[in-house]
Amino acid sequence: MKKFITTLQNIWSIKELRNRIIFTLGILLVYRLGSYIVLPGVLPAVLKAQTANNSNDLLSLINAFTGGAFSNAAVFALGIMPYITASIIIQLLGFAVPYFQRLQQKEGESGRKKIGQITRLLTVAITLVQGGGYLTYVNTMGAVDPSIPQGIFWFSNIIILSAGTIFAMWLGERITDRGIGNGVSLLITVGIIATLPQALAFEFQSQIGNGRLLVFVLEMAMLFGIVMATVLIVQGVRRIPIQFAKRMVGRGSSSLPQAGVRDYIPLKVNASGVMPIIFAQALMFLPATIAQFASQDGSVQASPILRALNDPFTAPYNVIYFFLVVIFTYVYTALLVNPQNYADYLKRQNAFIPGIKPGKPTADFIDAVTSRITLPGSIFLGIISILPAFAVAFGVNRVFAMFFGGTSLLILVAVVLDTLQQIESHLLMRRYDGLVKSGRLQGRSRVQGIGAGM
Repeated sequence: MKKFITTLQNIWSIKELRNRIIFTLGILLVYRLGSYIVLPGVLPAVLKAQTANNSNDLLSLINAFTGGAFSNAAVFALGIMPYITASIIIQLLGFAVPYFQRLQQKEGESGRKKIGQITRLLTVAITLVQGGGYLTYVNTMGAVDPSIPQGIFWFSNIIILSAGTIFAMWLGERITDRGIGNGVSLLITVGIIATLPQALAFEFQSQIGNGRLLVFVLEMAMLFGIVMATVLIVQGVRRIPIQFAKRMVGRGSSSLPQAGVRDYIPLKVNASGVMPIIFAQALMFLPATIAQFASQDGSVQASPILRALNDPFTAPYNVIYFFLVVIFTYVYTALLVNPQNYADYLKRQNAFIPGIKPGKPTADFIDAVTSRITLPGSIFLGIISILPAFAVAFGVNRVFAMFFGGTSLLILVAVVLDTLQQIESHLLMRRYDGLVKSGRLQGRSRVQGIGAGM
């Protein structure tokens, strides 16, 4: 406890770090306030009552990511999600379209600026489409004031929703530039955390009311263990050692590496991050969504198969979901990790992997190592994705069970690690002790070795 208080004092004593943290907290407060400003012409009480009776899990997931703004019909109802969607589309285009490949890999800072501009324009287009869909949803719920003309309601609120998303995107960029951590990720994290206190309080009251205090303690212990396991996998890296055939030392050259320097290629156990879960979730929502649009009488609820695929806590849903996550992990890792790029980079740097010939043998070796470490990573990711179903099966309420795994847990762990790593970097630069007692905290932005430049 004494070391923790000392660390907080060290953080507060660094003016730049203190200002960054205060600025970040202020921006996050503005974002949360925007989640309670209701769109004009919407009846929030009617919408909440209708939402409480609606069991659409896709809408529940969106509402969780926006911190309740979706069900509040707030100006930030769409949150930062259109920007995330646009970023994913641009990233996928970077794998398939040569123009975007060139921007991402060869044009440096100017290419990144162009990609940023394209992403923002695409965000506006996606927001206009999603805004129209959201207003249609609000209208079907009967939550629109009938005294307001439909034309004015639609035109004004689409503009407000678009402005809200663009403003949220701007807030995230300001955090990244002047605050601490990745701004967009922090906005999503704050939205997720906003639902945690209420879910935790409801679970506590439920278990205490049934005289099961020990069960609640076991739930907390299990949640702690799951978070620790997730941290280990998120930080897990397979290091492939490399050697340089020639290094310049003064005016001469040497075949030995510089003293104290250890070079390696860092291959993450979970290189794909949370993307496989997002893709799998999107695919699992398709059957019920298509059936709802195709049927005239809502027969999606009458079909046992579709009803099972629309409930994320049933056995059929989770079996299919698990295999989809494993498959998408391999696919996305194959797109993200290009062994040939590593081999070419080593060749240009006059470096090699000990015992492996340069060129194609090096690429094959890296590909084999990536495939081996992706297997446990994909299985773990699949298990994490279906853990909420197991939590519900053991009596945890559905809202609190979402924190036992899935997208929410992975985002929380990754963002918190990344933010703490940046704080630790500020401490170590001023010769203070880091946040951990031994070693260094490894976040997403601290990737050593030649892979950091690729």
